[in-house]
Parts: sequence; structure tokens; C-alpha cells
Amino acid sequence: MAIATLRDILPQAQAQGCAVGSFNAADYSMAEAILEASAEMQVPVIVSVAEAHFRYLDVPGFVRYLRERAAELPIPVVIHLDHGTSLTVIRSGLELGFSSVMIDGSALPYAENAALTKEVVKAAHTLGASVEAELGHVGGGEGNLTEGTEADPANFTDPKQAAQFVEETRVDALAVSIGTVHGPYRGEPRLELELLAEIRSQTAVPLVLHGGSGLKEHDFRQAIARGITKVNFFTENSLAGVEAVRELLSRGRPVGYPDLIASAKARMKTVVARQIAVFGTENLRGL
Repeated sequence: MAIATLRDILPQAQAQGCAVGSFNAADYSMAEAILEASAEMQVPVIVSVAEAHFRYLDVPGFVRYLRERAAELPIPVVIHLDHGTSLTVIRSGLELGFSSVMIDGSALPYAENAALTKEVVKAAHTLGASVEAELGHVGGGEGNLTEGTEADPANFTDPKQAAQFVEETRVDALAVSIGTVHGPYRGEPRLELELLAEIRSQTAVPLVLHGGSGLKEHDFRQAIARGITKVNFFTENSLAGVEAVRELLSRGRPVGYPDLIASAKARMKTVVARQIAVFGTENLRGL
């Protein structure tokens, strides 16, 4: 099937009241876990590669592999550059073949974020790619698995500003800050669902939830019911793979490296399948 963009799948998710998982892949086994689970469940998927994870990869080769695998599968696959921090990185990603990009100017003042996003939208749309941006700021470092973070209400998304940002930039999807963090959550997460509903009422653009760590199934479902149509998911999947390896090593028997990879992949595939069900993506089966 042809490689997809966010514009190809998120409007359908909105119409069906569900969300599509954006699962980060930091290596080939993670990518295969994501793609196999999605193909078996016959649902669209977003495979994300974060700029923070570029140091682990031969990025050009990895993108070529993702494009080749996506073309073989009977489902829409978005190949998404996650949390790009500059126009230079975004342009490089577009040249490599990402079908979708996220420009993260959320730490910048509003005017600078909007100006940067407009430049990215111009560059990406010229090549047929989709663009996600972030307004407000989701705390915690992308790829941070060691330190817990608390959400800061001062960084939550302002609904009226969100409407203005979308109108100014013509972005295809907007990541919002409503109480989640990247990486482990310090304490109990508390989603500001009324704030999310207000943001939804101010703009029709698909909304994105970053930082799902620590959230329960009902948290995801309530957020989706109030307008989230893309959910980024990495930390729990990564930790699940590590735990599978720990369990295998704890048996006290010699274990080969391929067995470790296979064990981690199998566990991550189970997590991805579970989250697909939680997000309601099966409503898009056959898209």
C-alpha cells in the first residue's frame, strides 16, 4: 500500500471517534514489532523516529527500510519524523523520505514557534508531506527514561492561542499540553480534560497527545473522546522490551543475543497490539 501522511488517516480517526498510535522506533526490532502488530490487526499506524534517537541509527538506511516495509504491507503507514528541532533537520528528513514531520518549537516564544512552523509547513507541503507542531509545552526530555517529570500548568496549551496558531500556520495536526510528560511521570498523572475539550471547541485540526506514560486505559479513552486523534507512545514500550530481556536473563541459563532481541520484540508487539485496542484504531480497519 502507498505510504501515507497524517492528512490521509487522522480525519478518518476524527470521524470515527478513535485515535491512531504513533509508536516510536529506535531500532529495527521495535519497528518490526510495530508494523507486524498493526498489519495483523489491519489498522493504519504511524511509525515515528525521534530526532533524539538519530544517534542510535543509520538514519538514511533506516528510513529506506521503513519505506520498503511500508510498501509491502496492506495497511497505511505514516513514516513520521518526531520532535524535529530545526528547519535544517526537517528539510533533511524530507529529503530522506519521511512522509510526515513534527517541528517542535514549543519551547520558543509564540511568535517564533509560529514563524518556524510556517516555514516547515511550506517546505513539507511542497513535497506532499504532513506537518505536526506543538503549542504549549509537554515537559520531560524526549527519550528520557531515567528521571521522572511533573507537568507544569504554566506550560499548558491556551485554547484561543491554539486557534490562532492553527489559522496562522496551516499545520495538519497540533500537539497539546494538558498534563502529560515525556518519559516517566513523577506522581500521578492528571489530565486537564476540560481544557482539552475547550481546545477542541476552538479548532477542528486533529489534536495529538504526547507523553502517555503513567496513563491508564480510561485516561486515553477520555482524551480520545474529547478530541485526541493521534497518541504518541514510546516509554512504556521501551521499558516492556527491557523487562522481557531481564526476565529471560533471570532464568540463569545461557542465552544468545538473538533470543534477547526476539524476546524484547515479542513483548513490544504485545504492548502495541494492546494500545491499538485501547485507542480504538480497529474502527479504521480496512482503511
